[in-house]
Amino acid sequence: MKNINILVVFLLSFIACRGQEKLEKEENTADIQSHYQSFGQKIGTSESLSDQEMAQKFDMLNVNDTLNTKFTATVTDVCQAKGCWMKLSLNDKEVMVRFKDYGFFVPMDISGKEVVVNGKAFVEAMSIADQRHYAKDGGQSEAQIAKITQPKKTYSFEADGVLLKE
Repeated sequence: MKNINILVVFLLSFIACRGQEKLEKEENTADIQSHYQSFGQKIGTSESLSDQEMAQKFDMLNVNDTLNTKFTATVTDVCQAKGCWMKLSLNDKEVMVRFKDYGFFVPMDISGKEVVVNGKAFVEAMSIADQRHYAKDGGQSEAQIAKITQPKKTYSFEADGVLLKE
């Protein structure tokens, strides 16, 4: 009988603790929803690197290396065709962000706004054709597009989730 009482107390304590954890998680989700607009996979803001920290991480990557991460940065440019990519500022560097499987898009008028992105960071050598394609999507002039004549080492990111600060 004594063992059953101990087991009941243990189970009740366990259930009470699980309920508290769920309540804290729901409060965090509500806070995020009230301050951020979400695109793609649902993500939170916890453990997000700053733009300076992410710039240092990118500096350590070689071409074809990948890093699963989350960071906060400011949008500098967005695809004006349909919001299918965006560029983020990392101090004096720029990161090209595409969205996983083109499964979601972001608004086209978010330049200058803060976002949190979650996904894979990688460094690649962007071809001339790709650079020209993105320049055209970004609304650059034909003269600016014609100046693109060399492949370029770029910081890239495939986001599976984005939070846009409101």
